[in-house]
Amino acid sequence: MAHVEFWEKPGCVGNARQKALLLAAGHVLEVRDVLAHPWTAAELRPFLAGLPVAEWFNRSAPRVKARQVVPEALGEGEALALLLEDHLLIRRPLLRVGSRCEAGFLAAVVQDWIGLEPATPPAGGLEGCNGAAGRCGPKGPAPVTLGRPRPG
Repeated sequence: MAHVEFWEKPGCVGNARQKALLLAAGHVLEVRDVLAHPWTAAELRPFLAGLPVAEWFNRSAPRVKARQVVPEALGEGEALALLLEDHLLIRRPLLRVGSRCEAGFLAAVVQDWIGLEPATPPAGGLEGCNGAAGRCGPKGPAPVTLGRPRPG
């Protein structure tokens, strides 16, 4: 069981599925609003460390879908500036357990890191927004703690 800082877009169906898997595995979630937080480069960089620049971006973001932002064409500085300007561009969820940070929800990575058992990831992947017409729901309140430690 881990205490997971989970940065989401409130109301996002994809983030809701990811949270459900983590809770089913017995983890405790501290849920935060990735859009409302006043990110700085120093805060965001640990989540992006080790990823190619193109993987820093939310592929469901309207500006990416419309090709107004082409992640593969950006250098680190320009990409980071865009993410700090428009938080919808940030790949989510952002996860932190202790000092380790991750961007996105790759089930195999999460399984090896903190575990998803006994939960089984659904077919079709766990990243991306699956809301109506690619839209997620309205913003909700910020930090909420979900789950409770399992005995033993």
